[in-house]
Amino acid sequence: MSDYEYKKAPEKTIFIKKGEGKKFKGSKECFTGDVEVELLTDANEDSHFSVAYVTFEAGARSAWHTHPCGQHLIVVEGIGLTQEEGGEILEFHEGEALYCPKDKKHWHGASPDCRMKHIAITGDKDGNNVTWLEHVSDEEYNAYKKNKK
Repeated sequence: MSDYEYKKAPEKTIFIKKGEGKKFKGSKECFTGDVEVELLTDANEDSHFSVAYVTFEAGARSAWHTHPCGQHLIVVEGIGLTQEEGGEILEFHEGEALYCPKDKKHWHGASPDCRMKHIAITGDKDGNNVTWLEHVSDEEYNAYKKNKK
């Protein structure tokens, strides 16, 4: 059993209006290109997950990373790309969803020519929801264009 203490769960319904989540730019340590995160909910003692909109401008992407409890993504705008270590780059579109398994090294982001916005539902274990690794190289990212021809 962990000693980590989650913040107290709200006792009433929380309503977050469109555009009123906590917004911040994705850090250069974790992303390549322009990325904005809008955090809607944090993990708490009852719900060990967070929910956020993440917007990647065309060509932007995450660094390689893992999640201790996995992550669900639902694309709400544009065209996204994702890749598990050693796998092919997959394209996903508005209205499609994917699940990133726990502890599986992967990245995701926008296609080269189109921005992408997704909802991220990310599991949290003992106060941690992601482990950031090295950046996705241009060569790794551009393999998508080569394979698409």
